Amino acid sequence: MATSGTTHLERFPAWARQLTEKYYSRTIALFVLYGNVRDVVPLKRGDSTEFLPLHRFLNEALFGQRDLVLTYDRGGGLGFGNPDMQADFGRALAGYDSFHGTNYAAGLPRNPDGVLNLLDNYLRLRIADGKKIALAIDFAETLAPAGDVAGMSGEDRNSLVILKRWANNPTFLRADVTICLIAEKQIELNQGIVQHPGVASIAIPMPDDSERLEFVQKQLTDTPLPAGSDVTPATLAKLGAGLKRAQIQTLISQAVQNRQALTQKFLAQRKKELIEAESGGLLEFVQSRFDLSMVAGSEQAKKKLQDAAAAIRTGKTDVLPMGYVICGPVGTGKTFLTTCFAGEVGIPAVMLKNFRSMWQGVTEGNLERVLNLLKAMSPIAVIVDEADAQLGNRSSSGDSGVSNRVFAQIAQFMGNTELRGKVIWFLLTCRPDLLPVDLKRQGRAEEHIALFYPETDAERLAMLRAMQKKTGTQLSSPEAEKFFLEHQGSLSGADIEAVLIRARMKSALENEASVDVDDLKSALEDFIPPSYPTEIELQHLVAVLECTSKKLLPEKYREMDRSEVIRRANELAALIRE
Repeated sequence: MATSGTTHLERFPAWARQLTEKYYSRTIALFVLYGNVRDVVPLKRGDSTEFLPLHRFLNEALFGQRDLVLTYDRGGGLGFGNPDMQADFGRALAGYDSFHGTNYAAGLPRNPDGVLNLLDNYLRLRIADGKKIALAIDFAETLAPAGDVAGMSGEDRNSLVILKRWANNPTFLRADVTICLIAEKQIELNQGIVQHPGVASIAIPMPDDSERLEFVQKQLTDTPLPAGSDVTPATLAKLGAGLKRAQIQTLISQAVQNRQALTQKFLAQRKKELIEAESGGLLEFVQSRFDLSMVAGSEQAKKKLQDAAAAIRTGKTDVLPMGYVICGPVGTGKTFLTTCFAGEVGIPAVMLKNFRSMWQGVTEGNLERVLNLLKAMSPIAVIVDEADAQLGNRSSSGDSGVSNRVFAQIAQFMGNTELRGKVIWFLLTCRPDLLPVDLKRQGRAEEHIALFYPETDAERLAMLRAMQKKTGTQLSSPEAEKFFLEHQGSLSGADIEAVLIRARMKSALENEASVDVDDLKSALEDFIPPSYPTEIELQHLVAVLECTSKKLLPEKYREMDRSEVIRRANELAALIRE
């Protein structure tokens, strides 16, 4: 490193201080840098802060006093800190050619293991000369990719052996040598390197609130926003949660260059696009026009979520559950309830989409990227629909252990109490009995909320009126409302919505401004709700068993013998499996 001392280290971000401290321990020579490696890094120079690409930061801040600074990646080849360093390598290469009868001075080998072998000889040669050396290898996952050694190509195996040898080399530890492997996703790098005792893995995080604010203030001091912009530095920093500094810089530059006002509406839309692109399409923003006042019935469930929303708004996040299991039969509005919560509290909500892939290592890499984004975007609500199928469990087999590793990643992230009130999980399922216990225990998805079909006249009326608001249906008279309630039977919320949509279509085709009794009668007579009584009964019973609050249960379920409920649920589950 450039120099030692507390004052020097204070110029660095936390991850760089961690790397420096490990370096000074003289126990680590090879580091893995992963995470937000394609962003700019702050470097304090006196009273000002400069933002540099990672390679420049490494060269100028961490390795500024080294005699030799080299970079390598599979596509770009070798690079050097300055022409003198390149000339020194050229002289060493000429000596190698003279001794081995090769001609590498005219052109380096194309295969990475060949380049690493030359670098190995060069490092040993210059260590003997007492030189201080730093080497950064970018896109390291292309040299030593994740996977079993037996399935790797001979070239990749050779590269892996050389890297392991470097990590285990006592000469490198005694000498002033630092090697950094750079990869966006740690999981894509061979675990033989990541888990090696002579290797330290260091995550470069996304910028937090204060870091974004510092960056935005610096940018706006240098390039003020065009007239008409309605975002302050604090607002831009807050709305930029989940974005890299480089992405925020691009937004500001585009506004300035195009003389286009940067508004909150435009920023929210661009952030949505950037985050969804950054996640590789694995996260989908859920934009809700509704709040919890739109939810019909389920008063106790609404009350729980309204209390949580109030706690978030007042900053009392330490009293919030880590997450929720929202369960109940199909059509009870699990997704709607959750998106209404996001609208109530005013925090962004994202839907976790299918992150699984047929390719080796891609699933774990996808999930690592998503979890890092979620942490950077906090506070945020994460909705996982069909959670019992989406998240897997510890006992999954037949996929080379992918499901086990995925489950472990998710469980570890969900159980991180530092994220309480910042990343709020909503696991939605109609079969909570299939959801792994490890995910729904205390310390993860702690509150289990069960939803049921409306049972009383008051609940049915509330559901009808809520669905009228949601669908924009206007009934022509109180008689139409009364008719619907008398003839709807035991429809679910989703069924009521479907009937109202059909009635609205008939009304619109007849050029009527509102839905009357005849429209409702026609729609109700024609509508046949899906019929799967065994599945629905099972979904009711497992929701009863899962619910963690007696107040959430309908009257008829509160005093039921739980052993009888368990017996009947097991019986129905066996019937469905058959």
